[in-house]
Amino acid sequence: MKTLKIGIASYEDMKARTMAIARGRLKPKAHEPKVWFTSTESFAKVLSNRNRALLAVIAATHPSSLQELAARTGRKTSNLSRTLKTMERYGLVRLHHGERGRVRPEVPYQAITLELAFSA
Repeated sequence: MKTLKIGIASYEDMKARTMAIARGRLKPKAHEPKVWFTSTESFAKVLSNRNRALLAVIAATHPSSLQELAARTGRKTSNLSRTLKTMERYGLVRLHHGERGRVRPEVPYQAITLELAFSA
């Protein structure tokens, strides 16, 4: 099962990590998160119950367009487009662009795990 690992870190910590990787001082390990959020609140907003249900519909039904997904979920196409673009930025979905502006959403993972360390 392909799982996306997500972490929570401050903007400053993520920037420092990215710079260390770019400078060759840090090599990310396979078990470390691939996607980072700056807070649990932002994570919860992007992966709300409604958005997790949307991911489940996409994974189960493989819609060929946003219009087809809108018909299956009862959500407006414009709302889906905004939501899916946000999810794409975090790697939660892939949006395949086809003919005449058609967009086909795909969920590349079967599960998401959150790694959350306690702050001092």
